[in-house]
Amino acid sequence: MVRWRAGTVLAVRRSWRGAVELDVETTGGPLRALAYPSLTGAPEAGDRVLLNVGALVMGLGTGGYALVVALPDRLPADPADDGATRDHGHLVKARYTPLQPILLGVDEEASPHRETMATADTIDGMPVVTADLHSALPAILAGVHADRPDARVAYLMTDGGALPAWFSRTLDGLRGHLAGTVTTGQAFGGDLEASTVHTGLLAARHVLRADVTIVAQGPGNLGTGTTWGFSGVALGEAINAVAVLGGRPVGSLRISDGDGRDRHRGVSHHSLTAYGRVALAAADLPVPDGLEPALAAVVDAALVPLAARHRIVRVSSDGLDPALRACPVPLSTMGRKLDQDHGYFLAAAAAGRHAASLL
Repeated sequence: MVRWRAGTVLAVRRSWRGAVELDVETTGGPLRALAYPSLTGAPEAGDRVLLNVGALVMGLGTGGYALVVALPDRLPADPADDGATRDHGHLVKARYTPLQPILLGVDEEASPHRETMATADTIDGMPVVTADLHSALPAILAGVHADRPDARVAYLMTDGGALPAWFSRTLDGLRGHLAGTVTTGQAFGGDLEASTVHTGLLAARHVLRADVTIVAQGPGNLGTGTTWGFSGVALGEAINAVAVLGGRPVGSLRISDGDGRDRHRGVSHHSLTAYGRVALAAADLPVPDGLEPALAAVVDAALVPLAARHRIVRVSSDGLDPALRACPVPLSTMGRKLDQDHGYFLAAAAAGRHAASLL
């Protein structure tokens, strides 16, 4: 449940699109906190704040902040369209939580894209790369742009991890490199808001005019260590959605030689379950040829059962390592950098390269 604290802002630290980091003094000592000004208003030094400290107390890696719930003495003004919300958007996300935002959906009546979305029924063969973790996003993008630097790439963020797109410093750093972000399901804060993965894919293609779309959850994968208890099972459903809408599904494999957990070494059980048991449609599963020999052998053996349904595609690794090293944002997965888990990022880049080859 919620662990509450009250405190006072000592200092406003770094900020990025949609978020600001704070130092907050509480009765238990100073804390690192994060606020989303669009939800709470912009904090200033001296403000009293109410905090949710659950993730911080648990020591979660991606969520290790105290989160600002409110500035009780200085509430933000109501939106300018207050009283006419239904004319400006009525898509409610993070529904029935205390901070539920009301947003304009890309396909709502008041949306400037309503007419386009009302007639869209296919994504016209667009390659769509699905990935288990948010950390794969910049590596996939690097793989696409290694061969097709002018390709328009959109990001569709599902709600398996973080709900606010603003939490991601990676997304902030990729501004200008992505055609835009669509937040779907309960996720919010993208350039476009959609209620489902299906409408999100249509918006990526017809509103953002993407050549390629990358589908992955926000930061903070949820997993229990059981076969079915992880948020990445949604990858299989995303593959199905891409196929239903006439796209080209490309599954980025979660490959690792740096993860200390047996279930994620070689090909992660997340990929084996999502692609092998949830995805009913066939997808291309790219495998880079530049893996270390021992890792490559383990990967090949793990993919044998997937080959009955999917197409295993061998992809050249030439030029992918320089592309990854030139990435505009730091590469990191579960605290491991590029050289600490090279196979993971190489596999993601190979998926991007294969998607580019389909254009």
